[in-house]
Amino acid sequence: MPEFPEMEAWRRQLIEPVTAFPIVKAGPAHIATLKTYDPPLSALEGRRFEGVERRAKRLLFPTDDGDLVLLVHLMTAGRLKHLRSGEDGPKTPAFRLEFEGGSKLVLTEAGAKKRAGVWLLTPEQAEAELIHLGPEAFGLGAERLAEICASESRRLHSLLRDQRAIAGIGRAWANEILHRAGLSPYALTRDLDETEVGKLAEAIDAELARGLELRERGANDKKTYRVHNKLGEPCYVCESPIARVDFEEHTIYYCPTCQTGGRILKDRRLSRLLR
Repeated sequence: MPEFPEMEAWRRQLIEPVTAFPIVKAGPAHIATLKTYDPPLSALEGRRFEGVERRAKRLLFPTDDGDLVLLVHLMTAGRLKHLRSGEDGPKTPAFRLEFEGGSKLVLTEAGAKKRAGVWLLTPEQAEAELIHLGPEAFGLGAERLAEICASESRRLHSLLRDQRAIAGIGRAWANEILHRAGLSPYALTRDLDETEVGKLAEAIDAELARGLELRERGANDKKTYRVHNKLGEPCYVCESPIARVDFEEHTIYYCPTCQTGGRILKDRRLSRLLR
């Protein structure tokens, strides 16, 4: 799933092209992708976008008259691309906007499941749609992070992925952040001391900044991630093999030497299979 580095890189790349010209045609959109019907997509036609904003893992495109906001959530497999006039694109995108002059903004989604979403909202509706999100991860700081960690006892990897607690991090960057901080994915939030909270806050900013820089340069997953999806590969710090824990909805990657004192974390799903 695209997280802060990916979404922020897209936001920066899209500002200039999507604000250059008014929209001449909004849609079509896949029935599972378009989540709202009032106002209709056609209400965008003839309007211009003022810019591109990001909140957590969502992109927002407000119109320059202040009346509407197009909200896009890519989920796991959604991707946004701006096509220049005459540039070939997908024949049946999940969503498409066409601008004066022929350029297009298209949303595609790999796989049969259509989970990505597009909402056309008023500014008030957009605010209500996002109100459940926690503070942004990037720039959070040690003091605010300490408050969040102290509010409930839970595993660090779970906390970092919870958009209601901290917005913008998912499973991939949680793996990268916890490795940089030298903390176990299973460590409990209330067990962290002041030094460990400080390391975690520093790691959040450092890893998200590193990821953003690489994504803006066009780096792929293999060149961007140093821990995530690196099972069995040598840790870039100590050269121990990277290990993982599998869950139904996500996978944790970690270095036993750097993060868990050499202890291999129990993989409950695998344990059930071996019974």
